[in-house]
Amino acid sequence: MYIGDAASAVYIVTLRQAPASHYQDELARRSHSFRHGTSLRRNRLHRTRHRNVTKPVRSHSYYIAQAHDSLLKKVLGGEKYLKLYSYHYLINGFAVLVTPQQAEKLSKRREVSNVVLDFSVRTATTHTPQFLGLPKGAWVEAGGFEAAGEGITIGFIDTGIDPTHPSFQDDKSEHPYPVPANFSGICEVTQDFPSGSCNRKLVAARHFAASAITRGIFNSSEDYASPFDGDGHGTHTASISSGNYGIPVVVAGHHFGNASGMAPRSHIAVYKALYKRFGGFAADVVAAIDQSAQDMVDIICLSITPNRRPPGIATFFNPIDMSLLSAVKAGIFVVQAAGNTGPSPMSMSSFSPWIFTVGAASHDRLYSNSIILGNNMTIPGVGLAPGTPKNIMYKLVHAHHALNNDTTVKDDMYVGECQDASKFNQDLVQGNILICSYTIRFVVGLSTIKSALEMAKNLSAIGLVFCMDPLVTSFQLNPVPMKMAGIIIASANDSKILLQYYNSSLEIDETSKKVVKLGAVASICGGLKANYSNDAPKVMYYSARGPDPQDSLPHEADILKPNLIAPGNFIWAAWSSLSTDSAEFLGENFALMSGTSMAAPHVAGLAALIKQKFPHFSPAAIASALSTTASLYDSIGKPIMAQQSYASPDLSQSPATPFDTGSGFVNATSALDPGLLFDSSYEDYMSFLCAINGSAPTVLNYTNQNCLLYNSTLYGPDLNIPSITIAKLNQTRVVQRTFQNIAGNETYGVGWSNPYGVSVNVSPTRFSLANGERQVLTVIFNATSNSTAASFGRIGLFGNQGHVVNIPVSVITKISNKYNITTS
Repeated sequence: MYIGDAASAVYIVTLRQAPASHYQDELARRSHSFRHGTSLRRNRLHRTRHRNVTKPVRSHSYYIAQAHDSLLKKVLGGEKYLKLYSYHYLINGFAVLVTPQQAEKLSKRREVSNVVLDFSVRTATTHTPQFLGLPKGAWVEAGGFEAAGEGITIGFIDTGIDPTHPSFQDDKSEHPYPVPANFSGICEVTQDFPSGSCNRKLVAARHFAASAITRGIFNSSEDYASPFDGDGHGTHTASISSGNYGIPVVVAGHHFGNASGMAPRSHIAVYKALYKRFGGFAADVVAAIDQSAQDMVDIICLSITPNRRPPGIATFFNPIDMSLLSAVKAGIFVVQAAGNTGPSPMSMSSFSPWIFTVGAASHDRLYSNSIILGNNMTIPGVGLAPGTPKNIMYKLVHAHHALNNDTTVKDDMYVGECQDASKFNQDLVQGNILICSYTIRFVVGLSTIKSALEMAKNLSAIGLVFCMDPLVTSFQLNPVPMKMAGIIIASANDSKILLQYYNSSLEIDETSKKVVKLGAVASICGGLKANYSNDAPKVMYYSARGPDPQDSLPHEADILKPNLIAPGNFIWAAWSSLSTDSAEFLGENFALMSGTSMAAPHVAGLAALIKQKFPHFSPAAIASALSTTASLYDSIGKPIMAQQSYASPDLSQSPATPFDTGSGFVNATSALDPGLLFDSSYEDYMSFLCAINGSAPTVLNYTNQNCLLYNSTLYGPDLNIPSITIAKLNQTRVVQRTFQNIAGNETYGVGWSNPYGVSVNVSPTRFSLANGERQVLTVIFNATSNSTAASFGRIGLFGNQGHVVNIPVSVITKISNKYNITTS
């Protein structure tokens, strides 16, 4: 494979000519108008996916690819270059390996609108169906789990999939399970992904790695040049959305209940563009997105975030987000993980209003463990492990005090991590609970729990306890499967308490300074049994928070992010059997993982249920149904809390704000009966982009559309979305929202709470709507004090038939005229 010289790099080149999806949209629009005689504006809420123009689109795609080759030959002549991809469905462009000088030549061509240097991306890394109320709620609405999500295809841009996993088999019931007739994806066949890997459940699988290969970092033996998942992340996320219902979760020989996907009868299409060793690159991700849309998926789920915020006039203008804008134009609902960079404000990694961004919350099932010390103190910890025999205390021995005569801590500074049995005296360990150190080396994979367990077993220890090194901070420690009694004390402070007790119980010879008697005893309770929490959900400390950090000037910051929170902490789901991403789950079929990566596929699966019930909903309508019905309270009716620090997350909680939760915690059943819907179109998003100061040339480059064609621009607060965010309230601001009733005749009352420093007036305060009727809501904001601190309120619409519509309100900077401040 040609790699190019040292100066070569991958560039994503966009052309001015429209992509194939726009060509399809024009055919569909003409066809729809001819057959139905209805205006596009009138039916915007119920926009259909027109799939009867596949052959003309494919022909147009072939023509576009030829045009790319022709342009490269014309511009670069006999020079060396390597075209990696032709993008033709969502954007018209290509990825090419060239020198900066060659990229400059391309950028000067009249046909070329944009040249961007490729950038890297990374992954953002059950009992949840019961916690979300699916068995007795949304699944019943969808005809039971045997039909939930059927006919809907979810495309995953991730690390691939393990097709042998039982969660993705299509023979789990006798219920007919046809592949959607209009889906056109293919199953790539390789040695790692043999013929027959796809079925009626896993309907397509491909891999994209051209950009990674040109950089010389792709290793086919480790990274798998196929759709096979060598990481585990993609298998995990796919099963959360659409795994088969009722598969037993067995890890390390222990049974932890049954696994289940949110929409167990939906179909999976996998587009592998990320890899375990290095993440991925935008050029490969855009190719995966482009192909998934051409294959006609209904939903795209991305549990990935950029490694850096894209440069430019606004974060929205980057190849990934702009290709996703075209996907939304084509009727595809797009879900993305918010990122694991919380709890700091402005830590978001997903910004665009056409993307549904999901943060991570806890759910009510926990696997906790504890150790009872001889002084009657109980210390909590984690570990999917059995306990020591009941009512029996065992001696504690620290690894440093169990070494053989040939080993000292001075000779081996890592001996306390318990990785090598040859360094220890079995007579000192046998029958005791061994204390080991959990250091940063476990976090990076240089040491493993599995190795320590194997060592403890070989030395005949009765149990194992890990004390947390104080240097290990800001690390999400998932419960780890153990085949013997064991516990990891996740808190450095609690670890200090255990060691103080242990050291105070030692008898040491004053002359030799050696331990002559071990006095500390303990018993391990075990963590195989689930406990249930009353304060779930709560926002996890790692979940990224709003507002948008880079677009912090009006009007770019006037979009609420995240949109929603969903279960993302300690999620049981399928795991690739050959994955080496987590040594603790090596060889297992299931894993317990945490992150916004786990939250996003929950929402993708629930969106499939909405799409199944309302097949003509636009992406914005699906987003509205999920957002307006979200819950603001935990399982016992208290306001949702948000963890605010890494060190002691449960001791540093505060009431969650919309910048923590978006609209709130997803309510699966209510989302299928939202009552009122807010809708936005591709044209609205274009008007929003054109409203960004100085954006017209960039908009033209990415979309080939002139902002002069849009008679009126839309600032962030004016987008017809089910939230209102004002980055800078200069005295007074009027905002309107339009919604449509999709239920029966209903009368609504309107109530609201004021953000601090702001007075709000909403009209009308009462209205009645028949099915299909629309209503405009006018909201007037007045700054009553000067402040640069964000404050929050809510507008609630309460229907007499039981529908409740929630609209979060956020105002950051307030400038009042109280002190004769002039307006800008």
